Amino acid sequence: MSDRIDQRNTILNLYNSGIDPEIIALELDINQDTVMNVIKNESKVNQKKSPKNMSSVLLNKLYLDAVIDINEIISDSQVKTWKALKSKPDFNTSFKDTQNILEQCGETKINLVILHIDLVGSTRMSLNLPIERLTTIIRTFAQQMSLIVSMYGGFVLKYIGDAVLAFFVVEDIQDRSIQNQPEEAESKDNDDFYRLQFSNAISCAYAMIKVIQEGINPILSQYDYPELKVRAGIDFGEIAIVQYGWDIDEHKEITLKKPHLDLIGYTISIVVKMTSLVEPDHIIIGQKLFDKLDTKQKNTFRQLPANPDIWGYMHKTTGGIYNLYGNIKQ
Repeated sequence: MSDRIDQRNTILNLYNSGIDPEIIALELDINQDTVMNVIKNESKVNQKKSPKNMSSVLLNKLYLDAVIDINEIISDSQVKTWKALKSKPDFNTSFKDTQNILEQCGETKINLVILHIDLVGSTRMSLNLPIERLTTIIRTFAQQMSLIVSMYGGFVLKYIGDAVLAFFVVEDIQDRSIQNQPEEAESKDNDDFYRLQFSNAISCAYAMIKVIQEGINPILSQYDYPELKVRAGIDFGEIAIVQYGWDIDEHKEITLKKPHLDLIGYTISIVVKMTSLVEPDHIIIGQKLFDKLDTKQKNTFRQLPANPDIWGYMHKTTGGIYNLYGNIKQ
């Protein structure tokens, strides 16, 4: 019985890694019909339950500020920061859910909210701090920001030095991937649903800043570390999912392959660039995201002055300067 379970798991692992059933049968020296039966049975099971990697997408359909205890997150961040300073940090992270979401969409375009948060003054810290203390700070920052992204229904795409780049899904990937239907324009009936998803991304950024100010910094100050400040940039747009090739993992006589996927788009370039233009511990958003907010949330932001010498990005529709908005600090 144990051997049958091991064989089934091996077949599924190989198949999910992009290996053709015929090759799997040859590698394992079994009948191809056996391989196909395992794959078909697993597909039937998956159709009866929501895919595990959709959990964060489903979370993003809720008003998460109402169910997330920010004070508990702050307390947890203090404990994790203290442990990181006392010993090597226990930083467990996985990009499995991110990979699964990208694989579902394949090489297509998808509407996403992009969030970019980075540390202010990290260059100065690198000059004044021993490398061990600097890496401890950056690891602690990355860990806490990643946890908050996940809580608000987002996915961490990558770490870029002292920054975290994440995305939030603003369309139903599950229905789109299963039915293989093209993306449709948002209807008026769906406005509230989409505004909710945009709101969660903004709430995530506010939570990040609050956790740093009230959770991480008080612990750092006790150990004579510099205070952390961050900037967060957020915008919405159509992003292309691109496969660059395959990640190869050779295990004994079996070669596992997974598509190497990444996101490319004008929106990502805008978000990364505009993050540096806002004051520390503030949030900056782009015109496309601002237009999606309701009146109440729009009133929490103010348009920032445009300096063509610093900011040269153009609005694709109007042809004018792409407007940016900073949050009014509360």
